[in-house]
Amino acid sequence: MTESPQKKPARKPARKRAPRTLGPEKTEKIFAALAHDRPDPKTELEYSDPFTLLVAVALSAQATDVGVNKATRKLFAIADTPEKMLALGEDGVAEHIKTIGLWRNKAKNVIALSQKILDDFGGEVPRTRDELTTLPGVGRKTANVVMNEVFGEPTIAVDTHIFRVSNRTGLAPGKTPDEVEAGLERVTPAEWKKGAHHWLILHGRYVCKARTPECWRCVIAEWCKYTPKTPDPASVSALGPKAPKKKK
Repeated sequence: MTESPQKKPARKPARKRAPRTLGPEKTEKIFAALAHDRPDPKTELEYSDPFTLLVAVALSAQATDVGVNKATRKLFAIADTPEKMLALGEDGVAEHIKTIGLWRNKAKNVIALSQKILDDFGGEVPRTRDELTTLPGVGRKTANVVMNEVFGEPTIAVDTHIFRVSNRTGLAPGKTPDEVEAGLERVTPAEWKKGAHHWLILHGRYVCKARTPECWRCVIAEWCKYTPKTPDPASVSALGPKAPKKKK
């Protein structure tokens, strides 16, 4: 009689390890340097109250702040409340934002979120993430921006700039915006959390650019993992043209 082979004990699933970060000392130095470089960070979107900021951020998806500001100056001059936005109507909103990407769908969302703010929140922009994300066209990123900018919450909205800076520097590596947000929430010292969103987005927009990061003028270059660092173009040009390769 043959013995049945013994079953091997099932392996426990491996624990998912958090990506390796720079460590608390370097992280502290990075935020201190960014804070010193930009003492008063704020959004570059133009707004006058929570409602106009909410609309501006909702319009900014796949669009530049400059382009959104150009469109909203005239829009907000005639419709800066949910009531006025509804009176303007979807076609009226669309006419003002035609220069912005996805303008048809965005106009529809602006009207729908205005209606919901009146119906469900007494005409006031809600303050919590759960409530904000019930509004049409408002996702987690938009909610985080509004909560941070006008309600003073230490939220971090991960856009393409913050995603790039966090991964490139090693500050909070992640494969998705949600992973990066969780990483930043975990590693950012409490004293820097309120301004972290703005410091990182502005640094990514003007210094740590997508195609060619300007490492030679970066205030956090010495703690950043990115290599090779981009040299100062002025220094490179001063060396003169490269010698031609010898023909074999």
